[in-house]
Amino acid sequence: MRFVLMRGAGLLLALCIAAGARADDLADFNSAVEAAMAHNRVAIGYLRTGNTDLAAIELDRLRAAWAQVGRRPRPAAFKDNPLYVTAMTDIATRLATADMMLNSGRPDIARQALQAIRDDLYELRKSAHVPALADCVRDANAAMDELMRYDGRPLDSGIVESARRYGALLARCDRMADGKTRDAPEFRRLIDGAAASLARIPEAVAAKDEDLLHRLLIELRSYDNLLAFRFG
Repeated sequence: MRFVLMRGAGLLLALCIAAGARADDLADFNSAVEAAMAHNRVAIGYLRTGNTDLAAIELDRLRAAWAQVGRRPRPAAFKDNPLYVTAMTDIATRLATADMMLNSGRPDIARQALQAIRDDLYELRKSAHVPALADCVRDANAAMDELMRYDGRPLDSGIVESARRYGALLARCDRMADGKTRDAPEFRRLIDGAAASLARIPEAVAAKDEDLLHRLLIELRSYDNLLAFRFG
């Protein structure tokens, strides 16, 4: 009986260790990916403003950081997931394309290639049901696009519902962020600032104040762009 109990305890311990290893390898993978995507976001920002020299520097850093991701073993969360190989292959191709297009004087195509990497990672994590903060920010960006469609249009209750959806996504991003990110002044400024602007949208609608609504939407778009640039 004692042997059976010890064997059972040993099996339980092994399962716990294995579960921990699976969690850790995904966390380590996500950390390595985020280190690379930080350079990706900066490179896209430079390309957007036409600063190709600094974009080239960030692209080199991105390629070096992504090489570190490629050296990592496949996380258990993506085991037998065909999208993993597809995403890794596509991202490598996009990096080569971005470098070639930048050197050929086509920064617009280079930026498109780098932006597509974000989509590749989003779809990969979505397929494995392991979303990251960047994925939530991407969803919030899409919701903000919908909200901006009300700018300059006649006021109606639809904008209040659209604002509510955007606010719900921002709240989800806040919950998904790790403790360090959640407490960071920059993150708090963006999340809390957007929440304050959203809270005033029903006021603008009730007062039929189109100017106030326009100012609030511009504020929200600014917060949204910064959120994507820093955490998306």
